[in-house]
Amino acid sequence: MHFVIELLRGRRRLYLQTKPLLLLNVFLIVFSSVIKAQTCPYNIDFETGTFNGWTCYSGRTAAVGGQNEISLSPSGPIPGKHTIYNANSNEVDPFGGFPVNCPNGSGHSIKLGSTQAGGEAEGVSYEFTIPANENSYTLMYNYAVVFQSPNHRTFEQPRMEIEITNVTDNTTISCASYSFIAVGTSLPGFQVSNSTDTTAVLYKDWSPVSIDLSGNAGKTIRLFFKTADCTFRRHFGYAYIDVNSECSGRFVGATYCPDDTVINVTAPYGYASYAWYDSSLTTPLGSQQVLSLSPPPVSGTTIAVKLEPYYGYGCPNTMFTKLKDSLTVTANAGFDTLSCNLSPVPIGIPPRPGLHYAWTPATGLSNAEIANPMAFPGKTTAYVVTTTNSGGGCRITDTVVVRASVINDSLRLLGKASYCFGNNDSAILNVNPANSIQWFKNDLAISRATQPTIRVSSSGTYHALLKNDIGCSITTKKQPIVIDIAKPPTAYAVEYALSNSPLTLGARQISENVLWKPAINLNTATSFTPTFKGSQEQLYTIELLTNTGCLTVDTQLVKIIKSVEIYVPTAFTPDKDGRNDYLRPILIGLKDLHFFRVYNRWGQLLFETKQALPGWDGVFKSVAQTTQTVVWMVKGVGIDGREYTQKGTTVLLR
Repeated sequence: MHFVIELLRGRRRLYLQTKPLLLLNVFLIVFSSVIKAQTCPYNIDFETGTFNGWTCYSGRTAAVGGQNEISLSPSGPIPGKHTIYNANSNEVDPFGGFPVNCPNGSGHSIKLGSTQAGGEAEGVSYEFTIPANENSYTLMYNYAVVFQSPNHRTFEQPRMEIEITNVTDNTTISCASYSFIAVGTSLPGFQVSNSTDTTAVLYKDWSPVSIDLSGNAGKTIRLFFKTADCTFRRHFGYAYIDVNSECSGRFVGATYCPDDTVINVTAPYGYASYAWYDSSLTTPLGSQQVLSLSPPPVSGTTIAVKLEPYYGYGCPNTMFTKLKDSLTVTANAGFDTLSCNLSPVPIGIPPRPGLHYAWTPATGLSNAEIANPMAFPGKTTAYVVTTTNSGGGCRITDTVVVRASVINDSLRLLGKASYCFGNNDSAILNVNPANSIQWFKNDLAISRATQPTIRVSSSGTYHALLKNDIGCSITTKKQPIVIDIAKPPTAYAVEYALSNSPLTLGARQISENVLWKPAINLNTATSFTPTFKGSQEQLYTIELLTNTGCLTVDTQLVKIIKSVEIYVPTAFTPDKDGRNDYLRPILIGLKDLHFFRVYNRWGQLLFETKQALPGWDGVFKSVAQTTQTVVWMVKGVGIDGREYTQKGTTVLLR
């Protein structure tokens, strides 16, 4: 089984759906729940677009003594097992239909495993140290898993395993370490894929879990995510992962703007239930993940939330936070950038929980209401992002300029894309002028072909690479050019026909069109295999015309015979002088030669063939035979459909 796990950064929405699944996709989000902001561990969110800081593993899975055992060894990233996606990807999971890159605004996500089963297992791990002054710490991950769901026992199923370890004390945080499988769990939200796969596929879309790491200040923690196929090596599973880039210790909204009209305090995602209270835990305030307070209470008010995980999937926790009206918001539209040929480029920065984003103008943006949209303007545009807190306060703006440069990639053909050499036709290719032009034939650069126009002199597939002076480039479409050459004519071997008996003729199939002239005594003049039926000898010309305009004219002579005849010479001289060197039958009206055999006087077979040419050269087992009389036999079918057999003798002379 293979999983994709994504640790999401910024504000993450939880998607729990209930339609059936056969594959599980796992996404992970890590959140900090301490009181003050802190710096996230390097690349825990994969935002460098690499596995730097992470350890990648590969290995096998097996059922041993009624237990599932995953054996992994460090391997480095392996293509097809450890995959990184970025926000530019519009790809969706083929079974669950959800985006392979975390849809929370994350720039990068990873995938563990693939649909190729075989008892394989994969993993990624990351170690980090909780700051010494952060004794209240909650880690959160969002998961989505995809499993085939075979009729196996629980320990034989495809799975994802999560292992959270206190490395400092060499202990496993048991309530945070468990296995995800497709069946037999209490987790809601599994759905059945519409896949046509012969084995049912279950998936679970972007669903988070949180882990209470309180009391571990100064400890080193290891996150270990593992995926595995079924133990019978027939069924797969895989996952996606993206770690949160925002490591704020507060609840989202715990620090708010002085001019907010409402406070939206957000508890960690992924719990089965939420219960909000005042600081004494006596007055209920709400039962949803987000607690809305309007008007805002006095700055300095303390509130608490009790968190209950799904059974077996997380740690119960009670968290406190102090509300303060000291929040300041900074808008960041990112650096000025360049978009070439309407290619999307990222602007803005990763989102922060609790903030709202609005871009103007919205034209040329993938989404004008996220922190880091993709921009692809048709002309140079100054985009303004307005950032506000969820309560409406701390309104601030920033601007980024996206230069737009579009190169005309039109490729024009003057003349014909296919023609016959020597017919006064030509093919000329032309593009618009550009700062730099390079022509290619069959994907290889053509020396000194750097002008807007090129005359094609040989068959191939042509295109041009165009560049301008500000760094944009584009490749034109590819244009196949075929320059044909007419085949030389040939005279076919004489065909013999019985008077007024049908005989099938055949022309070389070196063209797309054929015309026999004259058309007399033929059932059709436009077939490569017309039927002749006549009583007089006829010479035909055969016009073979290709679609490129190349014309070849062959000839075919048809002679009329009264009967089928077989001639074999009475003597031959295999002395290699070019005259009478082979013993062979001369077949007149025989359309199919079954065999031509030559024997010596003792009945030993010296030669046998089913072809009239070239015949026997007087050699048997690499030894030239001496002067002697040999016996021959011929058998075949005539053009009249009758079987003919003939025998005789010939003298071999040296």
